[in-house]
This record gives sequence, structure tokens and C-alpha cells, in this order.
Amino acid sequence: MAATYLKRAYSSFLTHVVDVPPRLLSLLFLVLLVCTPVILSPTALSIYFLGVLITANIMAIFAASWDLLVGRAGQISLGHAIFFGIGAYTSALLVRYVGFPLWITIPIGVAVGTAVAVPIGFPCLRVKGPYLALVTMALPLIATGILYYFRDWTGGEQGLVVPRFFPFIENLYQQRVAEYYLTLLVLLISSIILYKIASSKTGIVFVSILDDEVGAKACGINVTKYKLLAFAIGALFASLAGSLQAHLIYLAGPASFSLSLSFYAIIITIFGGIGTIYGAIAASYIIYFLDQYALTMVVKVPTEWHPLIFIVVVIIFVVKWPRGIARFVVEDGLKELSKEREIEERGKRIWKKYKKKKDEKMKASQ
Repeated sequence: MAATYLKRAYSSFLTHVVDVPPRLLSLLFLVLLVCTPVILSPTALSIYFLGVLITANIMAIFAASWDLLVGRAGQISLGHAIFFGIGAYTSALLVRYVGFPLWITIPIGVAVGTAVAVPIGFPCLRVKGPYLALVTMALPLIATGILYYFRDWTGGEQGLVVPRFFPFIENLYQQRVAEYYLTLLVLLISSIILYKIASSKTGIVFVSILDDEVGAKACGINVTKYKLLAFAIGALFASLAGSLQAHLIYLAGPASFSLSLSFYAIIITIFGGIGTIYGAIAASYIIYFLDQYALTMVVKVPTEWHPLIFIVVVIIFVVKWPRGIARFVVEDGLKELSKEREIEERGKRIWKKYKKKKDEKMKASQ
């Protein structure tokens, strides 16, 4: 019985994972991320590298939430950082003044950020296009002004110091490893949920509103309802990222509401491939690896040159692959592998057969 079950599971794995190149590529990338702390040695450089990956995990969640809102539902938002900041400050205020345990404040911060998205969404959705972008861009600026006005509660420019996730771990490297696996787990769960939403009937409705809002209304779709739903879902995961980030850097500060944070999510999503969800996640790792590790610790380029190099690299990639690097890899690079094949061609022999066919085509062309 067990042997039969394992054989079916193995056959299903070959058919649904190995035979689908994007899924296999994602699985290999996940295995690499899981094994990274095992490969590294407990040095200062490894601690810094894990910190870069932790930040990339958080920004991947944040950028993917923006991608669902804009890339799928078409609601242009330049102030997505307001939800990131709400999650961070809600968690920090509850820990500081109410004395709630850290692990309880995070879901409360997520709930508050999601709840705030609804009253914010109603007036914002009365405008469209660039006007919607300008209105949303003003929201983080307003929130920052409120922080400075109530500086006795919010800490003003200094922010609020918050406890870390694992205070019982004294070793800094082990603490970083624990935080890395925590953020990786949250990213994995969040990305699956976001991708399932984007691929569900609700996601199809989002895309119909993006393509033709008038046509969607004519089909009987409650456009306002689904726009608010997109705002709420995007706010939920952005607040989650903000709550986690506050306890990872031990601080909830005004930088959580900065416009640069919103623009960073936009750049990451466009670089990876807007509307894909997985593109924002892949691009987050690439950008943070180049910016905070390769240029800082390996090549050791002066910090003031980082923005210029970063902008040039992004422009080159966007010009070369305007749909994003993830779309290029998945839809163009793996297009041949994704074609329908006969049953006998599927499974573990697919890659050998593909290479054989490719060699035959090259010989024929010569």
C-alpha cells in the first residue's frame, strides 16, 4: 500500500512539477533559499548576508502586494507605504503602551491595516489614472505629519524601539538564521495565497476591470466592491510586511511611511514583471543582492555611486526585457519546454529530450 502511494506521488511529482519548467525552477530556487544558512559559516559576512536576504523577503511580500493591487486590478497606487507603516506602528504602539505580546500585535497590525484600507479606498476610487496616483501618494505624507504632531506617543523622528522576535537566542548568527527562516516561511505562505488569488475567479475579475472597466460593469460586475477588495488584500500583506520589519530592525520609524519605500516596490515589480506576482519576488532578491551585497561587500563601490549604478542596471534590463525578467525567463526562455507533449515524453526524460531536439535543430540549421 505504502509503495503504491509513494509511486503515485512520485509520478504526480514528475508530471506536475518536473514537467512544468516554471514550477521546477521555483522549487529549485526555494531549495536554494532553504539551504543557504546551512551552506554559510557563522562569520560577520554571513550575518550581513542573511540580513540582506531577510530584507529581501520582507520587500518581496510588500512588492507582491503592490503587484496584485496595480498589476492585476489596475489601481495605480504611489502611496502603498502607508499600509506598511500602519502595520509597523500598530505593532509598536501595542507593545510599547498596552503591553501586548509581540506575536499578538502582528495579526492586530495586519487587521488594522486592512480595516484602514476600506475608508481610504472609498474616496480614492472616485478618481482614476494619474489622479488616483496623486491622491494615494499624498497619504504617506499625511501619515508622516500625524506622526510628528503626536511625537509624544509616536517618538517623532526617532520612532519607537520595539523588541526582537527571538530574545532568548543570544548568538547573533543563530538569531539571524531564525529570523531568516521566519520571514522565508511567511513569504512562502503569502506568495502562495497571492498567486492563488490572482489565478482564481476573483483574480479574473480583477483583470477584467484592468482591461475594460466599462465592459466589466456591463457584465454585471460590482466594480467598486472588487476595487475595494483589491485595496484590502494589498493592504493586508503590506501591513504584514511592515509589522515584521519593525521587529526585525527593532524600530518603527517615519521611514516606514516614506515615498521612497513605495517607489522601491514599484521598481522591483516592474523589474520582475508587473502582474505576475512571482516576478516581484524574484526581482526583490536580485535587486537587494546587487545593491546591498555585491556592490557593498564584494566590489565595494562607494555608497554614493549605488543609486546611479542601480538605476543604470534597471534601465538596461527594462529596455532589454520590457515585460520583466521573470516573464522573459518563464514565458520566452522556457516556452519550448512548456509545450504540450505526449505522455511518453513527460516526466524525468523531458530535459534530455528537449536537449536532443535542440541539438537536432542546430545541426539542421547548419
